[in-house]
Amino acid sequence: MGKIERFEDIVSWQRARELTREIYGCSKVGAFARDFGLRDQIQRASVSTMANIAEGFERGGDKEFIQFLSTSKGSCGEVRSHLYVALDQKYVSQQVFADLYSKADEVSRLIGGFMTYLKESELRGRKFK
Repeated sequence: MGKIERFEDIVSWQRARELTREIYGCSKVGAFARDFGLRDQIQRASVSTMANIAEGFERGGDKEFIQFLSTSKGSCGEVRSHLYVALDQKYVSQQVFADLYSKADEVSRLIGGFMTYLKESELRGRKFK
């Protein structure tokens, strides 16, 4: 794994940003845009996914970072759950659902792998140097 100097260098954050962009794109049109509750929830969950990666990184400690990654992973699961509602309400097509679900699943796996890496590494974060 290359050296990470900024949260923007983290692949899971980069993918979460892409997912968030696509979630906003599909949720601001048609009936989806008028379902304020679901639209707001899925947007917030996608933003939370990327924001918690950034916030955890900025804390500077490995244990805190892992906790924030865990929260991020949970938010990503929330996105996947909301996608089922959007599919069931026919706000998104099966193809859009499959594409977004796959991207959210990738983000979740990347976060999980990063958590495992941090737990097993000797790294202790910037604030412990």
